[in-house]
Amino acid sequence: MRTVVRDPDSLARLLIMENMSVEVSANLEPWELASEAIAVKIRWFGLILGYLYINFGSPSSSPLLLNAIMTFGLGFTLFDTWYSWRGQVFLGYYPLAISCMEAIFIGLLCYFDTHLNSPFRFYYLLSLICCAIRSSSSITYITCALDCLSYSSLFLFVSDADRNPFTLILMLTVLVWVSWAANALSKITRQLVRQLRELNSALQENQSLLETRIIERTRELNESQAQVMHQDKMAGFGLLAAGIAHEVGNPLTSISSLLQILEKRNLDEYTRSKLGLIAGQLNRIQGTLRELMNFSRPVNPDRTRFEPKEIVEEALHIAKYYKGIKSRTIESDIAEGLPQLTGIRDQLVQIIFNLVLNAIDATSKGGLIRLEARRIENVVEISIRDNGVGMSAEQQSRLFQPYFTTKKQGTGLGLFISAKMIRAHGGDLSFESTLNQGTIFRITIPTREWEPQSVPPQVLSSSRS
Repeated sequence: MRTVVRDPDSLARLLIMENMSVEVSANLEPWELASEAIAVKIRWFGLILGYLYINFGSPSSSPLLLNAIMTFGLGFTLFDTWYSWRGQVFLGYYPLAISCMEAIFIGLLCYFDTHLNSPFRFYYLLSLICCAIRSSSSITYITCALDCLSYSSLFLFVSDADRNPFTLILMLTVLVWVSWAANALSKITRQLVRQLRELNSALQENQSLLETRIIERTRELNESQAQVMHQDKMAGFGLLAAGIAHEVGNPLTSISSLLQILEKRNLDEYTRSKLGLIAGQLNRIQGTLRELMNFSRPVNPDRTRFEPKEIVEEALHIAKYYKGIKSRTIESDIAEGLPQLTGIRDQLVQIIFNLVLNAIDATSKGGLIRLEARRIENVVEISIRDNGVGMSAEQQSRLFQPYFTTKKQGTGLGLFISAKMIRAHGGDLSFESTLNQGTIFRITIPTREWEPQSVPPQVLSSSRS
């Protein structure tokens, strides 16, 4: 049992009682409350039998005195019952006081009844059982000593005719034996309760761990589903882009052939000049279609070595066709002498491309987007900074969650997949953002030889996010 301490005096009393190996509770736990209820029922059982014996079976000539003594016990039991209903122990801080009162109470009942052979002597046994249920081993054995002293005193106060040494020895032996047995059973019960507590605690920990694992597996499943959906969308986009390039490419080839035929004729200078302009525009359209085809092709999963400057410039080259880019200022500052990186080149190009597009969407006309690359110890850091709208704290907390987006037409998968691909390269994708001031994303990639980290196939296929 544990004690709830509410004031300094109670704390002082608790320390004293703990030194005496007494454990009391002001607010009992369920199993302790059940033990207390057993002790109260034992008291009521003894009281009822005692009243029945005094009024219907005792040969004593002092029934009124015995009833008066029993009434004192009734008052104590009523208090004990009331405290038990409240989840407390009556005089719980003073178990030895209770033991002393019970020893005197039982001794008086025996003295005014039939002395050593009074049935009230069995109350000593009930007292020991209640004490073993409620208190520690040391208190139980001290209570046994008090009961033995009470019964021995009764032996000394009765007349010589009523003294029977065998009865005294037998009763003292029974008291000691019952004390040991009740205490042993109480110890076993408390050990079982302690073991059940430990098992319950372990069960709760395992349940918590299982719930955590279920949440983690559910999250991973949702992420995998998100990647599969994104993969399907990008596969559809690739087929659409390839189809468009094919359908547009055939007429362009025909126009280009006709243009070449016309250029072979004798034409005036003005006509030849205009045909040259048309040829230049055709070449530009064909170049755009080639870039579209390259952009929509499946990712090459082979890892290669490349310069950081190459992937930054390629990402910017693709981004130049994005709407709104002409009304923004894009700057790049790539440090010289950066070490080569090892990884899946197309993935890293796509990640930088995605971040540049996000920066364009986050800025208004006249906005500034700056890309930088530098070496920091054993990593290369590529940063994309903008002076756009920034993000709120709530948006930042959910930024890398799948399906979270602030765009009307966004899928909410770009940053989620980009972060996963960067981590698969042994790097990290981080950001800093201030509302209405701008955002900076930082890609860090180790310069050492990269070892791939279980990149799922859908991540490899979904790099065009």
